[in-house]
Amino acid sequence: MEAVVGIILNCGLPVLLVLIGLGVGTAVERSHLHDLARREAALRGIGATNLRTVPAGMRVVSSQLVSGSVVIGSDYFKTLAAGLRKIIGGELRSFERMMERARREALCRMLEDAQRLGATAVINVRYETANIGGMGPNSMPMAEVVAYGTAVFVAR
Repeated sequence: MEAVVGIILNCGLPVLLVLIGLGVGTAVERSHLHDLARREAALRGIGATNLRTVPAGMRVVSSQLVSGSVVIGSDYFKTLAAGLRKIIGGELRSFERMMERARREALCRMLEDAQRLGATAVINVRYETANIGGMGPNSMPMAEVVAYGTAVFVAR
């Protein structure tokens, strides 16, 4: 009987923890995506472009650097799934979603910074990324994304 309990604890507990991680991670990701959609809709009034110069017809009064940064980490389930996927090869979709969320969050934070300043638009928008997660067997993948650009103030 003790052997059966030992086997259940040795096998069942890790499976239970992975399932809890899957549920919590999915809920957090879904909540974050919903929040991003809400914030992006509220920021639609501020234009953002990767053009290096001001579009023709805009009379800029002043400009200022704005930025937004975020660090997003992977959960245990996504890390486990990516580890299994690395064995057989292919796209690591769970990490792609993590990076998409990070880029969108950094852009929202940059646009919110521009909105706080009263800017009309942000030009020359750029992204920088960095892998700040460790490479060891027990480390969790994390990525930092920084969005930055030039907030412009247009004469009305």
